[in-house]
Amino acid sequence: MTNAFPVIKEAEAFYYPGNTTGILVIHGFTGTTQSMHYLGKQFAEEGFTVFGPRLTGHGTDPEDMEQRTYHDWIESAENGLEKLQATCEEVFVAGLSMGGTLTLYLAENHPEIKGIMPINAATHMPDLIENYASLKDTETRFVPGIGSDIKQEDTQELAYKQTPVKSMKEGIDLFEMVRRNLGDVKAPAIIFSSAVDHVVPPENSQEIYDSISSEDREFVVLENSYHVATLDNDKELIAKKCVKFVRNRIG
Repeated sequence: MTNAFPVIKEAEAFYYPGNTTGILVIHGFTGTTQSMHYLGKQFAEEGFTVFGPRLTGHGTDPEDMEQRTYHDWIESAENGLEKLQATCEEVFVAGLSMGGTLTLYLAENHPEIKGIMPINAATHMPDLIENYASLKDTETRFVPGIGSDIKQEDTQELAYKQTPVKSMKEGIDLFEMVRRNLGDVKAPAIIFSSAVDHVVPPENSQEIYDSISSEDREFVVLENSYHVATLDNDKELIAKKCVKFVRNRIG
């Protein structure tokens, strides 16, 4: 499918070449790479090779996203992993929201991944399921967006102002599939969860922590951020802990 929709400024994929440790950073549902750029830059400044892919159908137009499936988003994440593996000896993965879901998916299917850093990852969204159920048999194609759940004033997430109803179902299917296979995750993990999150219930992160098989795992509560924590008051804390997590697990 050719993409007739131009990519929004600041929503482009980004790549920072570095050493043989690669870090894949994945943005969330209806969001863009803008939400992961700060974290990506902190990794790059440490000398790591960093790639932030733009998930298919994102960073363009909601009508573009409407045409995509969760298989497209998995493909974007898989391609990102392959890109880093082409030049790196080891790869870590970090992701926000649905990016965290894709992080878990990659860990479930690629045991070679060295470690994962999901941030407010989604695996079970009762409100989303309920909303979709009430909309699926109607003529409604789009509903108001979910972006910019940020505690810090004057900070905005670059995300769609509208969410395609069809995409809600794609997200739900992805979340539930990944949730069923959480026990397959064995990679070292540091799991970040905002104490107050108006998009993804914090219980998701606790369930992830409890369900994965990783012996090496840590749970970090973010007291001063809402859902888009990578742009919020705790972004420096997240970056600091992620860098330390990676440093402690490489040769």
